[in-house]
Amino acid sequence: MQFKSKFFDELSTRELYEIIKARMEIFVVEQTCNYQDLDDVDFKALHIFFEDENGRVAAYLRAFRLDDDAKTVRIGRVLTIEHGKGLGGKLLSQALEAIKEKLKPEKIYVESQCHAIGFYEREGFKLCTEEFLDVGIPHKGMELFI
Repeated sequence: MQFKSKFFDELSTRELYEIIKARMEIFVVEQTCNYQDLDDVDFKALHIFFEDENGRVAAYLRAFRLDDDAKTVRIGRVLTIEHGKGLGGKLLSQALEAIKEKLKPEKIYVESQCHAIGFYEREGFKLCTEEFLDVGIPHKGMELFI
């Protein structure tokens, strides 16, 4: 597995294709979410992922500054293709380092699916909102101060 951290304009066409394919596989097919995935946020995001030896994206997330709060970075579209193998934790840990280095935030915010709260808590995230629905899935906001 190769760890990669690239801004949109640094991605190859193949990398972008594999990122979109992975996001569709998890969010649209597996989780049956009906939403517009290509939301223009990708242009300003740092794309962080593990690529396998065949060029397939095995784990992914994106990070971007909030428009109204330049000191806060939001992470989203967090996924792993194969669940339960520890790759998600490895991705999150390395992603946090890349975000700190490249975006230099004071705070990182994520809207966690409720079943994944412990995943983020292991890296130091704390709950900061009540439960809410996003595309029909229960979520809670979480933040990590740097």
